[in-house]
Amino acid sequence: MLTSLMNVLARTGLDAVVLVPGANFRRIFGKDFHQMERPLAVLVPRLGEAAAVVPHLEMGSFTPIGFPGKVFPWRDEAGYMGAFMAAGEALPQLRKGARIGVEGQRMRVFDLFALQQALPGVEFVDVHGEISTVRLHKTPEEVALQRKAIRISEAALEATLAEVKVGMTEAQVEAILLRNLFSQGADGLSFAPIVAAGDNAAKPHAHARADYHLRPGDPLLIDFGGTYQGYSADITRTFFVKEVSDYDRAFYETVLAANAKGREISRPGITASAVDDAVLTVLEQSQFAQFSRHKTGHGLGLDVHEAPQIMRGNNQVLEAGMVFTIEPGLYREGEAGVRIEDNVLVTESGIECLTSFPRELRIVG
Repeated sequence: MLTSLMNVLARTGLDAVVLVPGANFRRIFGKDFHQMERPLAVLVPRLGEAAAVVPHLEMGSFTPIGFPGKVFPWRDEAGYMGAFMAAGEALPQLRKGARIGVEGQRMRVFDLFALQQALPGVEFVDVHGEISTVRLHKTPEEVALQRKAIRISEAALEATLAEVKVGMTEAQVEAILLRNLFSQGADGLSFAPIVAAGDNAAKPHAHARADYHLRPGDPLLIDFGGTYQGYSADITRTFFVKEVSDYDRAFYETVLAANAKGREISRPGITASAVDDAVLTVLEQSQFAQFSRHKTGHGLGLDVHEAPQIMRGNNQVLEAGMVFTIEPGLYREGEAGVRIEDNVLVTESGIECLTSFPRELRIVG
């Protein structure tokens, strides 16, 4: 169970790592816990027995994971510091001068303060990236769950498009999409969907408006994904309502060409930087170069954004089992935006595109 964390410790030379609830915790222990006002932390030392600080009300869920270490439960009325102090006393090897790795993008400040009080003199180091390598290569079982999440999401999108009409608000389209996601079998959302029309589509992270009604000629950008057993889909398609101008068609076709380049060039052995450079070059050499605003993509799994980051400067080599997005976009502020996003799996010989929803320009409504 802790082998992957021991490998992290061996690579980093750290004396221990601490996990809190999140995607890394779930990947290692097979159980998801919510982060609330009650801290839960697992301390795994390089030498000696591991320790876990667990809210008493979570013990019924924590015990079945078979944690191979000492557990220090705590009750609301007593507070959590006693459990943290007891855990610190049970780890005498972690004293002044020890270096402990934490998930810098996940751990909360009050979690860290409790650890600092329980382990005085210890240096805490952000090794979120190193710890997250436990999720970098997906198992066949994980890929199967992602395939299911993607199939559910694509079916929901097709069902939603059948209902889209001129005059609907973005919020109404979003409500239809959410209904269809759950009716198709999603057990959660990868993130709050982005449903953006007209000028709102030029905002990469727009929010659906309840007072904007779809008009002929509008782009309709839908970025969304359902989860299945915790694994995420992340799909974007951009449509046009009733009609599309020649200018917007060329705008769309440029993004489509960049997406195709990303799928063409991706393979094991190439760097994430090289993929991003190839995709962005398509945009930068077009007549719409000034409207390019972001990198090509990101890893996808238990988190909707995880390693590898598909961006210039990231020389991480792509390897079989990695899953990531290819999502080039162009955004004319105040006017329109287009993004086309696929989810791909690196195989031994190339990639498999897990998304199959058509990319060709489509008129809806």
